[in-house]
Amino acid sequence: MKLVSVIVPVYNVEVYLADTIRSVLAQTYPHFELILVDDESPDQSVAIAECFTDPRLKIVRQKNRGLAGARNTGIRHAQGDYLAFLDADDLWLPEKLAKHVQHLDANPQVGISFSRSAFIDQAGQSLGLYQMPQLTDITAEHLLCRNPIGNGSAPVIRRQVFEAIRFQQNRTGIVEDFYFDEDFRRSEDIECWLRIKLLTDWQLEGIPEALTLYRVNEAGLSADVERQFESWQQIITKTRTYAPELIAQWGDVAKAYQLRYLARRAVRFKAPQAAVPLIHQALAAHWQIVLAEPRRTLLTLGAAYLLQQLPLPLYSALESGAVTITGALQRSKIQRQSLAKA
Repeated sequence: MKLVSVIVPVYNVEVYLADTIRSVLAQTYPHFELILVDDESPDQSVAIAECFTDPRLKIVRQKNRGLAGARNTGIRHAQGDYLAFLDADDLWLPEKLAKHVQHLDANPQVGISFSRSAFIDQAGQSLGLYQMPQLTDITAEHLLCRNPIGNGSAPVIRRQVFEAIRFQQNRTGIVEDFYFDEDFRRSEDIECWLRIKLLTDWQLEGIPEALTLYRVNEAGLSADVERQFESWQQIITKTRTYAPELIAQWGDVAKAYQLRYLARRAVRFKAPQAAVPLIHQALAAHWQIVLAEPRRTLLTLGAAYLLQQLPLPLYSALESGAVTITGALQRSKIQRQSLAKA
């Protein structure tokens, strides 16, 4: 039975951390270690973690280095054959690790196994919607445009994958091994998955079940959108240094997909003043996304305009109906694909 190292960065998550830890300890796959990396958290998160007595849990403390730095520290301390990451405000369903271990054991060519995710609100209640990415035949172009893994709490990864992309730096007075790029304070996971795809032969593949519960944070939308786009541009700049042909061919396309994604976020948070310009910029960058993905593109465009023009109560009622229908269709698809894979 392979050991799985579960790495949880901890910083200002006292509201959520206990539930996150419980979701790991409740896993049906028992052979894991849970590494909590205290990134110099100023709140009571560590005190909460210390209340748990399970011998599989250990706390590693460090000076603040950000999410990428906490993940790197976790990897350096990990003993497992497989490494799993869980953000401290997200949750896992009990069968999460068991499903991924089974998937990786059965598919030696797969280096990153990821699941779909269900959206929850800040109170942990289901929003009725899911991340529904492509699960197979994932190329570098697909990663650049869409990030099918979806979030940092979805993947379980072979240790060999990280060994293949390991590099060394001296950032704190000593030479250390690095895996995630600590120059990134956001989108460090997307940059890492893209680097794995471009520099190794490992495949990325998803399983149909929604095994991760991804918490949607509504705070600071406008600043969040701006920072997300800046971090995406940082990914493009770095990737261009070692894969210039990819960026030359796909840079504008990827920009359009990123702007459309940000427009959807603005719609979700009822911010038409951000959503409308963003979808316009997406179409200006590469209007052919209308042909490549007409339903998603036109729905985003229509939702942005309706949000701008309609009274908010009316828009919210329409949105509620659309979410109910979309969620039902997504659940049906997940069920069909899960049964087909079983």
